[in-house]
Amino acid sequence: MSTLKELLARKIEAHRPRIRRLRSAHADKKVGEVTVGQVIGGARGLRFLLSDISHLDADEGVRFRAKTIPELLAALPKVPGSDYPYVEGFWHFLLTGEVPTAEDALEVAADWRARSTVPGYVHEVLRALPPDTPPMTLLSTAVLAMQRESVFARKLREGIARDSTWEPMLEDASALLAKLPTIGAAIYRMKLGLEPVDPEPGSELDWGGSCARMMGIAPPYDDACRLHFILHSDQELGNVSAHAVHLVASGLADAYYALSAGLDGLAGPLHGSASEEVLRWLQRLVADLGGEAPTEDAVRDALWATLRRGQVIPGYGHAVLRATDPRYLALRELCLKHLPDDPLFKIVELVFRVAPEVLREHGRAKNPWPNVDAQSGVIHWHYGVRDCSFYPVLFGIGRALGTLASIVWDRALGLPIEWPSSLTTSMLEQLAEESSRGESR
Repeated sequence: MSTLKELLARKIEAHRPRIRRLRSAHADKKVGEVTVGQVIGGARGLRFLLSDISHLDADEGVRFRAKTIPELLAALPKVPGSDYPYVEGFWHFLLTGEVPTAEDALEVAADWRARSTVPGYVHEVLRALPPDTPPMTLLSTAVLAMQRESVFARKLREGIARDSTWEPMLEDASALLAKLPTIGAAIYRMKLGLEPVDPEPGSELDWGGSCARMMGIAPPYDDACRLHFILHSDQELGNVSAHAVHLVASGLADAYYALSAGLDGLAGPLHGSASEEVLRWLQRLVADLGGEAPTEDAVRDALWATLRRGQVIPGYGHAVLRATDPRYLALRELCLKHLPDDPLFKIVELVFRVAPEVLREHGRAKNPWPNVDAQSGVIHWHYGVRDCSFYPVLFGIGRALGTLASIVWDRALGLPIEWPSSLTTSMLEQLAEESSRGESR
């Protein structure tokens, strides 16, 4: 048994009594009240999901295992020669809540390298699809095609004890994560008319570095990949992709089925492709300037023109956050170091200076600050990744980290199938009327 698995087993045994105690002694305690607006508004703000992996704070942004992003990036062991952490160490941290040593990260890296080769039939499946198949369809299909490899599904058929199902789920998660950069890079290369490649034999490259190299992009894109995957790994359990993975896995589907469902949710334009919208808006701004150097006044005029058309400023605002997204700030630090003179990044900086003031004056935005999407696409574009429809694939590779860690813990804690009740419109209208009569007394 690996060091990580042994540590995780101890953590699980210590955590299970906490869940049993909550179930037995406090099951009837109220957490909050549901409003009509929450019922018809996508359950926004309704707290009813359990996740120790991440939590979204309105002011501090996403916390991973209670650590803010600056705390996390400072604590995790760094790849030699890089300012950024091993993604493998981050996975160790997500699972256990303990900051790993460099040796812990290297153990995960070695395990993933040993599993990183993708079965040949997966490439055959991808080649059989039409050339214009979207990259996210290819990624979800590749994951689903490998479902036959699931150890979890086999152990379930064999009759494994329910309190042991986390172990084959961990096995499936590890096998999937090991292969995702290989699959993602293969999709990228296919769209360029190139043959897919496996990780370099005998390579000591980490997960992020290997993904960049298989895509054919030289350093420092390695750092961009490492940071991108960590920042996009999770954002509580209620967002579409994370919730889809949790929901499907709650029916005891394996990690392959669950992750494929999450990727399908991530492909939606309100979720995983926002960075493409930002990039297109910036490029239109450059075109409108007609080659002139952007100024704060020109950017301010472009922002107001966008708002007067009834559109939003892409990359600004957030459903929960009420401050600048720390993920944006982390990416900004990378840009300031590696691409300070990039023309698009310079415009991003101008927008960052001007947009909050414009949005506050406009008065409709609850949060006038940038989110992670305001910057991420510009970085990929700078390093030559010009097919914007591929950006959600990179998002999906990162999102697998948090969602797969979550379903390992779901099985460890024996969480039940998710099955909330529904109301008809008539029932909801009756409840609203009864509530209004009660308030008027």
